[in-house]
Amino acid sequence: MTSVNALKELFKDKALFDQSLTHKSWVNENKRLRESNERLEYLGDAVLEFVVSKALFGRFSSQPEGYLTALRANLVNTKNLAQVAKKLDLGSALFLSKGEEDGGGRENDSLLADTVEAVIGAIYVDQGINAAAKFIKINLLSEIEEKLKEPLKDAKSRLQEHMQAKGFLTPLYKVTKEIGPDHNKRFTVEVSIQEKNESKPQLVGRGEGGSKMEAQQQAAQDALEKVA
Repeated sequence: MTSVNALKELFKDKALFDQSLTHKSWVNENKRLRESNERLEYLGDAVLEFVVSKALFGRFSSQPEGYLTALRANLVNTKNLAQVAKKLDLGSALFLSKGEEDGGGRENDSLLADTVEAVIGAIYVDQGINAAAKFIKINLLSEIEEKLKEPLKDAKSRLQEHMQAKGFLTPLYKVTKEIGPDHNKRFTVEVSIQEKNESKPQLVGRGEGGSKMEAQQQAAQDALEKVA
């Protein structure tokens, strides 16, 4: 594990590294100086998913898709990414607005996790996939052995943890359709999320199954693919 200053020294384009640490709130107060890290975060999220998926696919060749998906989620969830940010001390180097900083932004797990994804995106742009993969291997894939000791979490648990880390209320599940005879019913479930200061929930996922629980899990997985 390296420090934030040592990490910056690895960059050919130091301005790109600074951009990866630039929250949109800072851009709003310092217009035209540089872009926020949101585009880099978008790219880094895709690079992270690819690198981790490839590593797990190769290492656990006999495991089904569901196992790999759950294990990947245990590795790249908000909590783990935030821990990487804290070990690298990224929080101290973030470019934040005064309001975001006063609100605890430098210690906010969701914000820190997003920053790690932005840094990964910046490494990919600056140095290519091998450098990004090396960063991910050192900082996240090295934790695989520890994660194997933990129970793999289902989609509902992962969705709840993800949304609560972002300041949302517990996801709401609703059965919207129930068809078929008692011995062969099919259920359709919708899941909605709601921020604490919002009055109306937002529909984010839908699932079907032979039981309410199965339909809820499918709805949660559908939602994760959209919001995680």
